[in-house]
Amino acid sequence: MTDPLGQSQVLPYIIGLGKHGYKFHLVSFEKVDRFKEHRAHISEICRANDISWHPQDYQLEGGLKKTLKQVRRLNKVADFLQERHHFDAVHCRSYISALTGVRLKKKYGIPFLFDMRGFWADERVDGGLWNLSSPIYRTIYRFFKRKEIQFLTEASHTVSLTENGKAELLSWDKTPKNTKVEVIPCCVDLELFNPNTIIPEEQAQLKEQLGIPNNAYVLGYVGSIGTWYMLSEMLDYFKSLLQSQPSAVFLFVTRESKEMLRNEAEQKGIPVEKIYVTSTLHHGVPKHIALFDSSIFFIRPTFSKKASSPTKQGEIMAMGIPLVCNSGIGDTDYIVKKYQSGIVLDKFNETAYLEARIDEFVYNREEIIEGAHHYFSLEEGVRRYLGIYNSMMHD
Repeated sequence: MTDPLGQSQVLPYIIGLGKHGYKFHLVSFEKVDRFKEHRAHISEICRANDISWHPQDYQLEGGLKKTLKQVRRLNKVADFLQERHHFDAVHCRSYISALTGVRLKKKYGIPFLFDMRGFWADERVDGGLWNLSSPIYRTIYRFFKRKEIQFLTEASHTVSLTENGKAELLSWDKTPKNTKVEVIPCCVDLELFNPNTIIPEEQAQLKEQLGIPNNAYVLGYVGSIGTWYMLSEMLDYFKSLLQSQPSAVFLFVTRESKEMLRNEAEQKGIPVEKIYVTSTLHHGVPKHIALFDSSIFFIRPTFSKKASSPTKQGEIMAMGIPLVCNSGIGDTDYIVKKYQSGIVLDKFNETAYLEARIDEFVYNREEIIEGAHHYFSLEEGVRRYLGIYNSMMHD
């Protein structure tokens, strides 16, 4: 919960569902440094919303042994809490927690929601984390693919982030014919990501603090780079943009290393003074996105990404900022085209970049914002989860 994703994609839903009478016990694994820094903040949010938070230590090192140890820890905590509170349902986010969800169902008869979030095992392979030429990783992959079908079979309901992902999993021969799948994309807190709350004087002050020239065209990126985001290609796109927009700067709102990003840019012949890097907590992200003239993300278009819903897309749209992105990622290109909120690339080369002039893209800011409200509304996400919860209680 101390990671940005927990604050944007877990707590807001739980808070919203709590207003409808559901009481939550939240078990999460937290990285030590983030936990020390943000524990008080998250604890206060949980106290204010009657959420019982049970944080556990997340170990970054240790590989498979570490993961098995943490699964055993999760099982122990779940048993301990079940004996004291007698849960009516268990909501499991992704595959590791679903191992415990299935166990709770079999041991105590508790209805189980598989919030799959994406094709996790395939993501590990596509991201190069599991090399299937290794017998160990091949065995682990096959284990989780078997478990994936078990999760779909045992779950009262399954949540997919995308229509593309839902269609894929329902096409599998081993998927039970009666599998109930609800699509809930990564939603956005539209009260937080509201351009009407941006104060121009504060924006000017932030721009000055960052050292961005007033006349600069700002191409922005928000979030981590990680395994999936194509930094090299995004920098190539920016280099092409500079040919027609010499005043352009590239602003990264991220916890990634400033030195790393500037070094990557320099290797491509991009002046380092064109690269700006800053970071902020989740509540500060809207103010930073508001500095963008346009935004960008390129994601590796692999099989597993059929099920991905980039959180940043809804946040960017909610702020009325046009986007340049690539096709083949979940429902992203469908959403961009439906709401005319940017440009979608099918290829990564200079010709494609020069043709995809986001600085010349004609758009209606209000229509982009309206699209975010229609597709990424947190209220709509909570409503869909509420429907699932109510159904689970009466199945």
